[in-house]
Amino acid sequence: MTPNLKGFENALHAKVDEVAVFAAASETFSQKNVNCSIDESLARFRDIFEKARQKKIPVRGYVSCVIECPYAGYVSPKRVLEVTSKLLDMGCYEVSLGDTIGKGTPKKIDELLDVICESLNPEQLAGHFHDTSDNAIKNVEVGLKYGIKTFDTAIGGLGGCPYAPGAKGNLSTVQLINAIGIENFLGISDLEMLLFAEKYLFNLLKN
Repeated sequence: MTPNLKGFENALHAKVDEVAVFAAASETFSQKNVNCSIDESLARFRDIFEKARQKKIPVRGYVSCVIECPYAGYVSPKRVLEVTSKLLDMGCYEVSLGDTIGKGTPKKIDELLDVICESLNPEQLAGHFHDTSDNAIKNVEVGLKYGIKTFDTAIGGLGGCPYAPGAKGNLSTVQLINAIGIENFLGISDLEMLLFAEKYLFNLLKN
C-alpha cells in the first residue's frame, strides 16, 4: 500500500513487484483515513503512477466505503463509479471495490454493480467484502454474476481498519474456497498450507 511517493520509494527499496494505491468514495472517510480530500488523495498518486511506469511496476487501486461510510452513512454508486474511473484512467490495471464496514447486502451490491459495470469492464474490477454481517459470500456470488473474477480474502478472516469501528475482517480465504469450490483449481498441498496458516494464526492470537 503506497499512499504517497515516499511510500512508493520505500516499496521499491523492499523490492516489491507490485504496489497499490487507495482512495475512498466518502469525503469524510478520506479525511479520517488519509487526512485529505478525495481529489487531494488522487493528486498525490500522480507521481506514483509516473514512477511506476518508469520502473514497469503494476499499480492496483482500492476504493473504500463503496456501500456505506462509518461516519457519513450511505454512499452513492455514482460517486463510487467516479472515483473508480479516475483510478483506472490514471493507470491502475485493476480496482478493488471495498465494502469497508461490511454493510453490503446482495441487493446493495447488485445496485452498485449495476451502475459500475454499465460503464466499466468487470475484468478490471475486484470485490473486497468485509464479513461484518455474514454477507460476504453472498456478495461474492453477486459479483460473479456481473463477471467479476477477483475477490480479496484473508487467512482466517483477518483484517479491518482503525477508522472503521466495529467492522469485521475480510472474507476468509478458506471460507471462499469451501463455498464456491475453488479447491478444484488448487493442489491438495496448497489447500493444506492455507489451513495450516489459518490454524497457526489462530493459535498465535490466542497467546
